[in-house]
Amino acid sequence: MPVTAKLSQKFYERLGDEVANELVEWFNAVDATYRSDLRELNELNFARFDAKVDQRFAEADAKVERRLADLRDQLRGEIGAVRHDMSVIRADLLQRIGTVDQRVAGTRAELVKWMFGFWIATLVPLAGLMVGLATTLR
Repeated sequence: MPVTAKLSQKFYERLGDEVANELVEWFNAVDATYRSDLRELNELNFARFDAKVDQRFAEADAKVERRLADLRDQLRGEIGAVRHDMSVIRADLLQRIGTVDQRVAGTRAELVKWMFGFWIATLVPLAGLMVGLATTLR
């Protein structure tokens, strides 16, 4: 919205209407030129600012992508290490379970031997007792 310059009445009286009007028109022309120049300058500055913002966002996106890729690589490495550790632990656990199974099997065989020993040790006196009772009752 252009602002029209007006001069005081003394200017019109001293310079005359024609010169004072010319001066007002010149002021208005200068004002319009400055406004136009200022608008163009603002548009150029905004375009540069916009380009810089776009560039910085692109740089930030690239930086974030690089960091994410690094984190993905680190995570894959850690996952690989955990899987390796788990396979080592699993192999160790299976070996220990096998050892425990062997001990249990050995212990079971020992228990069966001892059971037969106790049965025999129990049956022999029982058989003797039965024979002794059978002979006394006859």
